[in-house]
Amino acid sequence: MTQPPPGYPEYPEYPQYPQPQPQPQPQQQPQQPPVYPQAPYSYPQTPQTPQAAAPIPPQYPMTPPMPTPAPAPAPAPVPAPAPVAPPAPSDDPSHPNHINTDARRVHIASQQRHTDATAVGNLLLYLPNFLCSLCVVGLFSLFFGNLAFVVILLWLASGALVFHRPTESALARRLLHLRHPTPQERAKIEPVWREVTARAGVEGRNYELWVEDSDGLNAVAAAGHIVGVTRFALNELPNGELAAVMAHELGHHVGGHAWSGLLGYWYALPGRMAWRVLKALSVVAFHVSRAFGCFGVAFVVMIFGGIAVATISTLYGLPLLILGVPYALAAVGRRAELRADGHAAALGFAPMLVSVLDKLHQGEQHEQAAQTARNGGVAVEESALSKLLSSHPDYHTRLHHLQQYLQPQRPY
Repeated sequence: MTQPPPGYPEYPEYPQYPQPQPQPQPQQQPQQPPVYPQAPYSYPQTPQTPQAAAPIPPQYPMTPPMPTPAPAPAPAPVPAPAPVAPPAPSDDPSHPNHINTDARRVHIASQQRHTDATAVGNLLLYLPNFLCSLCVVGLFSLFFGNLAFVVILLWLASGALVFHRPTESALARRLLHLRHPTPQERAKIEPVWREVTARAGVEGRNYELWVEDSDGLNAVAAAGHIVGVTRFALNELPNGELAAVMAHELGHHVGGHAWSGLLGYWYALPGRMAWRVLKALSVVAFHVSRAFGCFGVAFVVMIFGGIAVATISTLYGLPLLILGVPYALAAVGRRAELRADGHAAALGFAPMLVSVLDKLHQGEQHEQAAQTARNGGVAVEESALSKLLSSHPDYHTRLHHLQQYLQPQRPY
């Protein structure tokens, strides 16, 4: 059986060690539950305790006060939405000259273009200018010695540049002041052009569309593939009237008017340049001869008269035809315009074309009224020669030729 350890004696006389002794915790008395009065529905009122005053924060005199942040700027007022502009005439389906340009089946004709009598007549009328230009080029080629014949052949072959696409683009930009349409303009013009070419049975991709930055109502067909309209015609005309304008220009291409006119002008250019040089030299010679009196003037007249007689007798009077060529070319140009009107009217654009001609006529009347006002109220009459040199027929003539397309068709 295990013996209990012996007890250790206590030494009260020794000092206590600094180790802290655990203090006995006073025994907590169990809390008695509050005694509620016996009266029902009666609760003792809790006395209101006064709120303690908020402590005052310490002051720091060495620290500058923090700046008060600036109030946030008020948000900018949202601008009211701009009123929606009414649709342009070309996009207004309720316009009487609006046409449907939805894509549909296209029938391409076997014959895309031809050369009508107007184009042939235009080329024949340029023949005297061509012969004069050939003489000028022949005289110029003499400076190249043995290569003179090559120079003449190169000039004759240069007419093919009329149908060369890069040359046409340079012509459109430099001489006609045209540009390519913007994406917005292309979205308007291409459906109209597709409708025109579909009715004509023409492959529209063979032609190139251009735009002229002009506020006038006009269009142009040039070279072999250029079709241009003004910015005013593109933005202000209903799509039916724009189609009529483009169908008119397509008529110039289909009939061969555009390429024949440009080809004749190209081959007549050397002769025109030589004529301008001779005209300038004659003016200078006349002014110089006046310094020598009447004998000097007579001498100059005799020299130029002898050259003229020799030229006429050598070429059998052919140069005299050049004097009447501008009037004949203007007459052929007026005929070409009537043929192009007929082409647009035959495609179903006669009412739209009449509306366009009416707008052009009103513009001419306003211009005449402005000229009359500038002339002090006296009307300016157009001379007979200027009428003969006009390349477009007058309004009443064009309207008269369109009457057959405006008549209601009899049912069969």
